[in-house]
Amino acid sequence: MKSSIIESIKALPPLSTTIVEINRIFADDNSTIKDMANIVEKDPMIIANLLKIANSPLYGFGREIKNAAQAVSLFGMGMTRSIAIGNSVRKLLNVDMQPYRVTSEQFAHISALQSALMLNWYNKVSRAKAEKLYLASFLQETGKILIASEVIQDDEAVSFASEVETSNNLAAVEKSYVGSTCGEVTALVFEHWGFDNDFIEMIRYSDTPSSAPNSIKEYATALNIVKRIVPINKPFAEVSINFGLKIAQDAGYDINILEDSIDAVMDSIKV
Repeated sequence: MKSSIIESIKALPPLSTTIVEINRIFADDNSTIKDMANIVEKDPMIIANLLKIANSPLYGFGREIKNAAQAVSLFGMGMTRSIAIGNSVRKLLNVDMQPYRVTSEQFAHISALQSALMLNWYNKVSRAKAEKLYLASFLQETGKILIASEVIQDDEAVSFASEVETSNNLAAVEKSYVGSTCGEVTALVFEHWGFDNDFIEMIRYSDTPSSAPNSIKEYATALNIVKRIVPINKPFAEVSINFGLKIAQDAGYDINILEDSIDAVMDSIKV
């Protein structure tokens, strides 16, 4: 990994006090949905993002969600935490995704699609693991923000973008330009912010799940499958879906379940 990326990560400011409080409430078994909603309501930007996602067709709640209490109640504390952290991360980082040929809004949408697919799929595989994977899938592409910034600083945005446009393996392109994959960069970001070790490691190996320790191999593999099906350059393209299904089949998953989830999420974004 380039030393300049490491230095950029070390210079990142701490997460907001709101996120610290959200993490505290999430970790406290005695906390309630109301406690979480009370904290969320203190941050207008988090509320706006939460309501935007709650009212998107991805989740199909079937009625307009008008306030934080409703959204937190429907999402639950784990998903609310994920959305709040994702919103805060993008606020803290300078989001210029030009080298990936997407806008910051499109980048956020890809993260939402990846997490929606993960939730739909893994709720049918293991509900106990689905929420943990939802957070990781929502945040696993964070490192792309720092990689894009590095590529721009090195005046390589045009050549990088050209390779991204046609590549079926974005991790390989990233490694060739900055010496590390998005998963490796993202892991360092959340290590800097003090997230738990399993969360960090499943993201670290999300581009190379075969190298992951046995304790987190399933998580890293699931993250890899989702990011291959919904890559930033070819989300839900036929070639992307085929790559993801092949990885899932090789890993022993029931691909019929995954195909059903792909169809469900694709149908929701056509609404």
